[in-house]
Amino acid sequence: MPPRSSSKVPEHPDWRRYRDRNRIERMFGFLKHQRRIATRFEKTALSHLSLLKLAAAKLWLKHFAIAT
Repeated sequence: MPPRSSSKVPEHPDWRRYRDRNRIERMFGFLKHQRRIATRFEKTALSHLSLLKLAAAKLWLKHFAIAT
């Protein structure tokens, strides 16, 4: 995020935090595209959490396979 224009001393952004925040936002964007998770069709919290973990593992495996 850019600093305010009224700021007299320019602040240096923490690039590590920015990178981590970007990863988390992209992960939630991916999970929102998974319709079953976004609308929560499951009746119990355990089954919803299980599907959420499966979707996160699918995302992780996709990026893991590209990296290797």
